[in-house]
Amino acid sequence: MKIFRDQMNRTIRLGAIPRRIVSLVPSQTELLFDLGLGERVLGITKFCIHPEEWFRSKTRVGGTKNVDIEKVKALQPDLIIGNKEENSKEDIEALEKIAPVWMSDIFTLEDSIEMINLLGGALCVEDESNKLVGLIGAEFQKLQHFIQEEVSVKSLNVAYFIWKNPDMLAGKNTFIDDMLRKCGLNNYSDEERYPIFKVDNNKSLDYIFLSSEPFPFKDKEVDHYSKSYPNSNVLIVDGECFSWYGSRVKLAPNYFIELLKKVI
Repeated sequence: MKIFRDQMNRTIRLGAIPRRIVSLVPSQTELLFDLGLGERVLGITKFCIHPEEWFRSKTRVGGTKNVDIEKVKALQPDLIIGNKEENSKEDIEALEKIAPVWMSDIFTLEDSIEMINLLGGALCVEDESNKLVGLIGAEFQKLQHFIQEEVSVKSLNVAYFIWKNPDMLAGKNTFIDDMLRKCGLNNYSDEERYPIFKVDNNKSLDYIFLSSEPFPFKDKEVDHYSKSYPNSNVLIVDGECFSWYGSRVKLAPNYFIELLKKVI
């Protein structure tokens, strides 16, 4: 019996190396693929679109907020991997009756790296997770070098929209907020989590970032917000680079550098 902890400081007991895994979080599903777990992952959600070959071939067990408990049970998993924010407490409690559930709880890049290391240990793929963590660190060092040495850093205030009707932002204490900070940008919102957008007349709104997900902002929304806020620059940004905290974070720094070239 091996004992591990998850990011909610819960104890996870595994009798053997997990061979039948269900992943309930898109960014962590992609991580499992990049860690080389292949046939060890049996079930994913309908939102686990990366990698495409898994999306086509793996059993889909519902959504992140409405897991099909019976489908999971039929897969006879020996480990289920979830996330505190993305999965419901009720689903997780039901799933714990089927198999051990390992939960992540992520607000920063550092949390993401911890998650990768912890899962690498629990799944006995430490070499792969260590290599990935090293790559992520190197890529974010490049980003920091770009910010510090190659551009004139400005105090740009950015409102990061994740939804329309109502207009919702990524606020403080979110992974997106940490990614904005890693880019050297200021989050326009001072509120926690995902507040409704409010104009602050004491603060400049330099940029509006319209995320490609979860709301699929398109060019028509760019036109709409450009007219509504003519003193702000409006851009559609890659929501996966800002919010997917699994192995996709290795791709984020290069994307951020190209984005910063447009705004600074």
